[in-house]
This record gives sequence, C-alpha cells and structure tokens, in this order.
Amino acid sequence: MADSEDMKKKYGVFDIIGPIMIGPSSSHTAGAAKLAKIARGIAGEEPVEVHFFLHGSFSKTYKGHGTDRALVAGVLGMDPADDNLRDSLKLAKAKGMEISFNEKDLGDVHPNSVRVDMVQKNGKTVSVTGSSIGGGAVEITNIDGEEIQFSGNYPTLLITQKDVPGVVANVSKLLYDCGVNIAYMSLFRDQKGREAMMIFELDQNIDPSVLEKLTEVESVEHVRFVPLTSNVINYPVV
Repeated sequence: MADSEDMKKKYGVFDIIGPIMIGPSSSHTAGAAKLAKIARGIAGEEPVEVHFFLHGSFSKTYKGHGTDRALVAGVLGMDPADDNLRDSLKLAKAKGMEISFNEKDLGDVHPNSVRVDMVQKNGKTVSVTGSSIGGGAVEITNIDGEEIQFSGNYPTLLITQKDVPGVVANVSKLLYDCGVNIAYMSLFRDQKGREAMMIFELDQNIDPSVLEKLTEVESVEHVRFVPLTSNVINYPVV
C-alpha cells in the first residue's frame, strides 16, 4: 500500500505550469481529452457511436474552448498534446462514428463534468461520467450507473465482484504474489450482499497473465485494466 509520504500533496513543475496540450484551457481542453481517453479505455474498444452529456460550464462553453474536439480526440485515443486533436471531429466523421453533444444536469458534480455514453459494435452501451478538476487533472465518478472514484493518474485495475467475504483478500494476495504494488485501493457497492467494485491504482502496468489469473478468483465477475495508454484490457469471466 502507499506509504505516508505518498499521502502528502507534492507540487512539481507540471502542477505549476500545467500540462502540455493543444488548445486554450487545461480544464476544458487537456482535462476533457484525458477524461474521454480514460472513458474509451474503460469501454475497451473504439465505439461506433458516442453521446456526450455536458454539465455546467462544459455545456456553456464547449465549442469556444474546444471541449468538443478534445472529448472526441480522447475517445479516438489521442493525448491532449496530439496535433490531430484540432481535427478530431473530421477524423471521427471519416470513421463513420456518430457523435452528439447534449446539455444535461448531472446533479451534484463538478461544473466541468461530462457523461460519455459509448455504443459498441455489439450494441452494448458503456457509460462513464467524470470531471475535469483543474490543471489537466480529472476524476472518474461513475461507470454504468455505479458511483466510484479514481484519478486515472495510475494504471488502474477495476474488478466487479459478488459482495461476499474473502474476495478482496484473495485478489490482494494474488497481486502480492505476482509482485504488483498497490498505490491506492477502494471498494464501492450499492447494497450489501449484491455486487461491488474494487478499484486498485497501481505503481506499474501489469502483465495480461496476471489479469487472466484474477478472473479465476472465486466471485470475481469482470476484470478491466486501464493502463497509462489509450487501450484497456477486458477480461469477462466465463
């Protein structure tokens, strides 16, 4: 687990001058691109259709600040500094990807928030809600209707499980046995005894063989891994 020093706020050059990016705003452009890229990673594949539901200031200024292009760029797998970000809307259209932007009150969330609904080739929709909280930093707050929280600053392991005793311990032991160090760990559930989600923010990317082993843990239902790249690794449990 993270030591006490990791819990202290540290400031570096990135925090002072902001992220390397294309566009006028770290929150509305860089943060938006990062958020949408994480959302695409959670979905696991490039969607054929994407609907952005924009909240607060995102909904009022998204065209002027380039938030629309940044969000689409993220879904296409681009980083905030990618020169192609400027042309993301054209690139998505060329792929035949259907895009819509909608104003929506998402409730008690940060003003720079968006829900990204991604329709996949099989017709399934993956929904991810997150916020751009300043300086290019983001926070993911909801996946498919389940309230969660993680930053996307670390390789992130998301495990859906049956809410029964022993699962957290068994997963943690497996990661330990495989030499994977956990920076932060959270557990979210809607109701006792039903379904829960474990989120592990890790110090390193992990080998696919480890993810396959995780699917074999009793009561684990689905394993997703979001590395610090554009693609996610999904391991549904059969």
